[in-house]
Amino acid sequence: MFHRPLSLALAASLALAAPALAQDEDQAEDGAAPQQQEQSPVEEMQPQAGELSMGQSADGSGEGGVGSTYIETEHGDWQQRCVRTEDGNDPCQLYQLLEDGNGNSVAEISVFALPDGQQAAAGATIITPLETLLTQQLTISVDDSQARRYPYTFCSQVGCFARIGFTPQEVTQLKRGADATVSIVPAAAPDDTVDLTVSLIGFTDGYEAVKAHNEEVRQ
Repeated sequence: MFHRPLSLALAASLALAAPALAQDEDQAEDGAAPQQQEQSPVEEMQPQAGELSMGQSADGSGEGGVGSTYIETEHGDWQQRCVRTEDGNDPCQLYQLLEDGNGNSVAEISVFALPDGQQAAAGATIITPLETLLTQQLTISVDDSQARRYPYTFCSQVGCFARIGFTPQEVTQLKRGADATVSIVPAAAPDDTVDLTVSLIGFTDGYEAVKAHNEEVRQ
């Protein structure tokens, strides 16, 4: 369907409005009350100021409401993503989108440091597709190290979530490594495994930056 350009439609409405305005003035001079004109189609379609979207930055750095996420900065192949709070003390995590060998977005991983004195020095949330075979769990390995298996915690419309913990030794391994591998099994092909590469470029700087930021937020 063709649509007239807004500039032409607006010009047409102005052309129609000019004779109507002249007619109102003539009626006023004759002492007759001017008739109220109906709104033109363009005027009826014109939104109010409060209905207009002002947009936001395409890189995710635009302003948003409480609970919205934004990219604070990037560390190598990782993004430092934060969540807006009412008091401005926004907690952050390290984030990376995981793709398969064909460049298709498959999963997401977010990593965050935990307070000292616990068995887990860091935590991570991995989101996989709903079509994942949950009974096979997921595995993570760093470079050529022995893989560890983790269960899925729950699934939602977004995908299936695995919430896992890393020991101090495993965090050190991530800092020193080149790549990690997240392996999942599709429900439609239980004999196959999808290996997703997690780049560790920038992980050390990003992890320490997020840790320092969140410690400051908690104070």
